[in-house]
Amino acid sequence: MSDKPDKLPTDYVGLLADIKQRVRHAQTRAVLAVNAELIRLYWEIGALIDRRQKQQGWGAGVIPRLARDLHNELPEEKGFSERNIKRMLTFYREYPHLKFVPQAVAQIESEPKGPQATALFPADLIQSVPWGHHAELITKVKDPTTRHWYMQASLANGWSRTILVMQIETAAHQRQGRATTNFAKRLPPPDSDLVQQTLKDPYLFDFLTLETSFHERELETDLIAHLEKFLLELGQGFAFVGRQYHLDIGEQDFYIDLLFYHLKLRCYVVIDLKRGNFKPEYAGKMNFYCSVVDDRLSHATDKPTIGLILCQQPNRVLAEYALRGVDKPIGVSSFELTRALPKSLESSLPTIEEIERELEGDKP
Repeated sequence: MSDKPDKLPTDYVGLLADIKQRVRHAQTRAVLAVNAELIRLYWEIGALIDRRQKQQGWGAGVIPRLARDLHNELPEEKGFSERNIKRMLTFYREYPHLKFVPQAVAQIESEPKGPQATALFPADLIQSVPWGHHAELITKVKDPTTRHWYMQASLANGWSRTILVMQIETAAHQRQGRATTNFAKRLPPPDSDLVQQTLKDPYLFDFLTLETSFHERELETDLIAHLEKFLLELGQGFAFVGRQYHLDIGEQDFYIDLLFYHLKLRCYVVIDLKRGNFKPEYAGKMNFYCSVVDDRLSHATDKPTIGLILCQQPNRVLAEYALRGVDKPIGVSSFELTRALPKSLESSLPTIEEIERELEGDKP
């Protein structure tokens, strides 16, 4: 009997890939089904409590008692703490007009009633968002349009609850798509819109600890040292290719600060880091880098290479003029090393002078 392994069929690799994809899709459907049932259950519990409070005048003290009794009667069931039951009530009141349709996998349909039951929150979106995400969104995002944006972004980017909170705190919805670019003139639609929405302005690098007088090479080194956080701030789809990526052109050496490949856009992304203000000559240098990458690295099926110039103070007028005369799709964005305080909080903090006066008053 031969010990040699049987020769694999010609299409075995394709068969394996197909089966793996089907298994993953089935796992995803199972998770979504469980989440949909959980959301339905929590919504119904919230509806029951709301109805009792309105019809029978139940007070707030019923919920703590209910949480204790559910724990005693169903000790193996999790998720029925006092805090979570209150969230169920809030969830129902935020979306009171949801209509559940009994099917093999429960679905949620929205009736055209109420301020929240609009096209912003279709059935597939509500049932796909995890319960923990709903709790954060209801608490932290009151505007329906903004909440819808974070729901969509969470699902598209696979944000965990922690990452969702961080994105809300850094106002990601206000920064997305704000970079100064020439994409509309250099890329065909809808590619131009898709690429535009991929870039932010500003980028927040508050996970770095750099002195004010840092050098560009220090910034570059620290970003790679915190690559996971850097990739998170860049957004989903960025795959790191190299730092100080070497290009040998005409017997001269050139080095790209940071080179990425974007898995969704299917193109290389060249990032040039600049300390201080934007200068028009930066656009010409980036145009050169993009041309070389398109010629030397890009595959025939890749989309055109995108350039992103990151500087501390991008002058939008200068950037628009500088980008108008270049051939390659390039964007200019700013970066910040410290996260600015919200104006409401900033105005409530004491000034240095006020603190000094307080200290003087404490002296004997």
